[in-house]
Amino acid sequence: MLSGLRQHGNFPLPARADMNDVLAALARAAGWTVHPDGTTFRASSQPLHPPTPQSPGIFHVNSVETPSFTSVLNSYAIGTPLDSQASMLQTDDSLSPSSLDSVVVADQSIRNEKYGNSDSVSSLNCLENHQLTRASAALAGDYTRTPYIPVYASLPMGIINSHCQLIDPEGIRAELMHLKSLNVDGVIVDCWWGIVEAWIPHKYEWSGYRDLFGIIKEFKLKVQVVLSFHGSGETGSGGVSLPKWVMEIAQENQDVFFTDREGRRNMECLSWGIDKERVLRGRTGIEAYFDFMRSFHMEFRNLTEEGLISAIEIGLGVSGELKYPSCPERMGWRYPGIGEFQCYDRYMQKNLRQAALSRGHLFWARGPDNAGYYNSRPHETGFFCDGGDYDSYYGRFFLNWYSGILIDHVDQVLSLATLAFDGVETVVKIPSIYWWYRTASHAAELTAGFYNPTNRDGYSPVFRMLKKHSVILKFVCYGPEFTIQENNEAFADPEGLTWQVMNAAWDHGLSISVESALPCLDGEMYSQILDTAKPRHDPDRHHVSFFAYRQLPSFLLQRDVCFSELGNFVKCMHGEATQIVEG
Repeated sequence: MLSGLRQHGNFPLPARADMNDVLAALARAAGWTVHPDGTTFRASSQPLHPPTPQSPGIFHVNSVETPSFTSVLNSYAIGTPLDSQASMLQTDDSLSPSSLDSVVVADQSIRNEKYGNSDSVSSLNCLENHQLTRASAALAGDYTRTPYIPVYASLPMGIINSHCQLIDPEGIRAELMHLKSLNVDGVIVDCWWGIVEAWIPHKYEWSGYRDLFGIIKEFKLKVQVVLSFHGSGETGSGGVSLPKWVMEIAQENQDVFFTDREGRRNMECLSWGIDKERVLRGRTGIEAYFDFMRSFHMEFRNLTEEGLISAIEIGLGVSGELKYPSCPERMGWRYPGIGEFQCYDRYMQKNLRQAALSRGHLFWARGPDNAGYYNSRPHETGFFCDGGDYDSYYGRFFLNWYSGILIDHVDQVLSLATLAFDGVETVVKIPSIYWWYRTASHAAELTAGFYNPTNRDGYSPVFRMLKKHSVILKFVCYGPEFTIQENNEAFADPEGLTWQVMNAAWDHGLSISVESALPCLDGEMYSQILDTAKPRHDPDRHHVSFFAYRQLPSFLLQRDVCFSELGNFVKCMHGEATQIVEG
């Protein structure tokens, strides 16, 4: 309801609106006066008599932002108890919400009981039921003449082996041929640090990627490169670890890895605590990343100048996303666990001690001891429960420090990326941590590094830093599909999180791109992504810069299932198709 009112109505709802805010907004739109304490009364002492609609009971409203929408609300809200107003209006579920016009349908039983069957109101533009339905259907899902949004499809893992050799070039050509037939704009290629600088520091091997880019160039597709400074997290064949020489260093110094409260190490990426510590054979973590970026640019500068490489995504954490590895399945985490803070290596603890000393409270130089475990729920902990320590003086200090380390890592890496790539578009990906979003603490976001409880906007500080470096924000669109019951149990709200993130990013002047969290297998999922990428009723006409189709299995395994849907989806993204066919 909240996302619908924000998207399709002119309601100034706060970012964390509750049902009281919704009812107050509806009452104001209906002409009532609502005081800050919630007191509600009619603005005029003169009784207003509602008009009696004609038999079909359907009214055509030119725009939800025009006075006629207020007229409809006035017609049915005045003289009605505030808690029952929401049920007196319903939208026709058979009509698409992306229609350029909106339809308000009066509830048939309420209409007959209260108003009977009288002449239609001349002040409203009334249409016959079948006429309006037909007009709306013609507009529903019409994406012609909408902005052109490029579509990129990821190439599967394992096409480059651990010796940086291209595997099965003919199979790659066949896959690219199918993508080309769908008019996909380009492909996404992961360049793994653990493959390119695998054996010896400063020795970079790019031969497999050079061969791959040559084949992609044959098909005149563009390339978005992901510089992956993490491991793939997979233990089976085809998995990629950090460079072998880094793992050798870690045998003697495991504090180069993120560490949880129990002392368990996450070996998928390096701790941000060594960003400025010379523990990598004389280099800091930041310097190792910079050398890798500079080597890539020197090797493929001609391809960026030719336009083959259109953007470079900088990996900033586990899975390439900007976040702490707070929810590792290898440690036993399962959805919807809150995760754990990852700040117990000695370098992060040293930084925390310095921050506590500068604040004058040395006893704050510790992580919280009541934050639960990976699979805890917020209400089971003293730190994340309602009124918990997360909102105490110590809790605010710790969370500011913890999220500040994340922001500082962004600043350091992107400052050097600007030097390395000299004008090439750079991309940063942030996760979609939507479980426990409808709780006060937002526990899962806090452990991941985003200080975003209900009383604080935790994304704006990050986005200010991203804007400083003029990067494109890539947002992961939703996650695994869970049942409504499971989402309710986890107080999840993917739509609410998406609304907050995208609007905060646009408010800071950032360009946004969207990546699918799962392969799309039906028209309903494509329609959902299109609604996110091209908001129909945004008064500022925002839309995303590009869409990344992140495939988990090989595209060739999927194409027989969703080939036609994907082709039509690409046309809609390009502003060429009239509708998405739901499977």
